[in-house]
Amino acid sequence: MNVRSAEAGVSADEQRVAALMANVDRLIAERRDAEAERLYGEAATILPSHPLVLHERARRLALGGNAAAARAILEKIVAQVPGHLPFWLSLAAALRVLGRREEELAALERALALDATHLVVLLQKGAVLDLMNKPRSAAAIYGHALQTLSTGTPLPPAVEAHVRHARQRVNADAAGLAEVIDARLRTMSSPEHAGGSRARFERCLDRVLGRRRIFTPEPTFMLFPYLRNYEFFAREQFPWLANLEAATESIRRELLEVLREDQDGVEPYIAFNDGLPLRQWRELNHSRRWGAYFLWNQGRREESHLARCPLTAAALAAVPQVDIPGRGPTAFFSILDTHTKIPPHTGVTNTRLTVHLPLIVPPNCSFRVGGETRPWRAGTAWVFDDTIEHEAWNDSDAPRAILIFDVWNPELTALERDLVREMIAALAEYYEAEGALPGVVI
Repeated sequence: MNVRSAEAGVSADEQRVAALMANVDRLIAERRDAEAERLYGEAATILPSHPLVLHERARRLALGGNAAAARAILEKIVAQVPGHLPFWLSLAAALRVLGRREEELAALERALALDATHLVVLLQKGAVLDLMNKPRSAAAIYGHALQTLSTGTPLPPAVEAHVRHARQRVNADAAGLAEVIDARLRTMSSPEHAGGSRARFERCLDRVLGRRRIFTPEPTFMLFPYLRNYEFFAREQFPWLANLEAATESIRRELLEVLREDQDGVEPYIAFNDGLPLRQWRELNHSRRWGAYFLWNQGRREESHLARCPLTAAALAAVPQVDIPGRGPTAFFSILDTHTKIPPHTGVTNTRLTVHLPLIVPPNCSFRVGGETRPWRAGTAWVFDDTIEHEAWNDSDAPRAILIFDVWNPELTALERDLVREMIAALAEYYEAEGALPGVVI
């Protein structure tokens, strides 16, 4: 990196020194100290007062235990080149050794003015605030540092250790803050608060304290705006749930009959063309580890299957299933094999919601939607938004089986359902005009 101003111009000697010092940094990282020493000496001979040469001299002084001399050099460098973040970070490190907390914090603030999301600077700021006996402020800054990380980002071991410490500090602070807030909220016992639901507030509090994310719909096809994005919906919105649950035992008997008499009717639920980018579905693609026995499939009646399951068909007829030609209803028995996980994924559109009626549930089977995880309980149905990231797992030694089907989102008006229905039909006709092609699916 060139640390001279563009207006001043860059001489051939400066370019040469910058190239040499870049190699010095690389060689030091590779622990090739003898080669680094030779190139540093060459650069120092050409331009002994170049900021990069002085920076390396300061580093060596600091390593040798002379933090005061290193600080003196670094203060001259940042005055000369105030826009180069690594110089401020090095000055802050020297001030740390000297115990100059306020000055270290000021140097880190100058670095953050150049890059407000620099992970190492934020971690160092959190650490100095801890040393200044400001643990709450330190935890807040550590939280900012963690927000800069992307999932799976590789980090040097020293930085990774500091990140782990940051997570511990953020979690500990959240726990302490939660105790304070919970104690305050326990005083709210007046009559006007009786019977009120705290579910939304509790999720808000979880987000404030960093305990759980708030997930939002991320459909793979169509997001209908202004619908509520609950993970699991309140039962009160679905008055037909009780009748469905009352039919659990008869539906379960029909499922058991299917599993005895029509195993060939169970097909892999995931069945993508091999030419598609499978991502998370690679292990389950074309595998009966997640099997489906369809009663309705994308609006097509599976007549022989429905004939085997008349009581299940009657129960489905009593619910507001999605009815879009070529797209809905979809209803099936979902069989998840032993020790099998369905990876995190999202569904197609939030104009529909998904219903689970658990039928056969061995121990150690659970389901996560967004930030909430629930175990299935035979005979207890729920309704969720499958456009919010969700996953499932069966960690038992027996298969798990549930009835799954889609219903219209109850917040859609009759007009909106008709409009969605016609839009989907128009899209299907538009693409089908060229015939079915792998990967072209709506």
